[in-house]
Amino acid sequence: MTRHDASMARLTRAALGTKVLFMKTCFAAVFKKPFVLLGFVLALFCSCADTSVPSIAREDPFTLNIGRLEDQIDLFDLEGRRSGGKTRIAMRDGLFYVSNGNGQKIMRYTSFGDLLFMIYNDETNPPPLTLKPFPENGGMVTRWAVSYPLRDPGELAVDSRKHIFVEDRMPPERHSNDSETRALMDSTVLHFDADGRFVEYLGREGVGGTPFPRIHGIYTSVDDELAVICRLPVGWHIYWFNSQGTLRWLVKIANEELPIPSDRDVWASMDTIVAAPDERKIYLKLDYYRDTYDESTNTKTGSVMDSSVIWIMNVSDGVYSGRIEVPFYARTFIENNKRVSEDIIYSLLGAVRNERVMLYVPENGGYSMLLLHVNSQDQQRAFIKVDADELQYNALTVSDEGILLGLFATLYEANVVWWRTDLGLGALSK
Repeated sequence: MTRHDASMARLTRAALGTKVLFMKTCFAAVFKKPFVLLGFVLALFCSCADTSVPSIAREDPFTLNIGRLEDQIDLFDLEGRRSGGKTRIAMRDGLFYVSNGNGQKIMRYTSFGDLLFMIYNDETNPPPLTLKPFPENGGMVTRWAVSYPLRDPGELAVDSRKHIFVEDRMPPERHSNDSETRALMDSTVLHFDADGRFVEYLGREGVGGTPFPRIHGIYTSVDDELAVICRLPVGWHIYWFNSQGTLRWLVKIANEELPIPSDRDVWASMDTIVAAPDERKIYLKLDYYRDTYDESTNTKTGSVMDSSVIWIMNVSDGVYSGRIEVPFYARTFIENNKRVSEDIIYSLLGAVRNERVMLYVPENGGYSMLLLHVNSQDQQRAFIKVDADELQYNALTVSDEGILLGLFATLYEANVVWWRTDLGLGALSK
């Protein structure tokens, strides 16, 4: 995390489309027993029956009002409909970062919700009332604003220097179409320093390069290297830069070359690709389906889920170094007065230090989470509660350390929340 909007929408539609009555009491007991002691952490993450998967206590550090002022976040249009711009959240060393596409601004907050600085487009935002201009002459301020002509900020990453990297859209005159990949080249990555001052922009070739195709995710990794993952009509491109913005590797993964296990007759569908935070590796989550046939006529009748696999690739040489089978999530519900289970595919949210990954699936009342170690295949499960009225807008991600972060909005306010899922990761350490 998770950059999970597409897979979240797909899974949410699947959940809502199922004409069943979900069990409302599955997690009621654990909601009444908040997680307060470190000694309980491992117990919370132990695998158990579907009706007793433990819930992790949620913390709500702060709330943002909906609007255009400096201490607000812009998510909806005047009719209350979700607008098209992305909003993303990240955390580094206890500080929260939010990129707000509709508001054309980037903010940094303390864990108590105090706005420390804002990078904003002064042509589309009102002048800040409480933030001072950044003192270029060496003066001292504690909270400041920096003007930059942001157009459509989206995907977001922060490295160990607290430098900010954010997706943005190029002006129309800089767009181009690639005839080979059939992709629109219209995106860039903006680099700001720890004070929010613009440093440079990155393109496909590095600093000052030509526009990227549509950016799917941005990740920082070992030695403050940067991975930019792009989705194209013909496949995926992963651009890997060093901390100075020099392109080190470009990995191209064609749709027709997706890896398929040799022991099964299936076809592949890519869920997502994420980068490891502490290794030069990427994780590819693929879902596999097999065709079904009418035995009497040998006519194809459709397809069914077969399996899900996370493949591990070394970025330096493009070689797959391993894989891990991802179990299905068994969703239980009542149909025709009978208890029924159906298998649901997890989606990959993000990678965590020490070769671990976090996956999720929307569930009645929140999300079911799965933590996997990519080598030992150890796994832990948990449940996080999210109220239905908070899902007017939602963004979910995971920090490098394994802290689960979320931004959930009603029509009137947005809650920045976290779950200390990192405390239960000790059992999955190397």
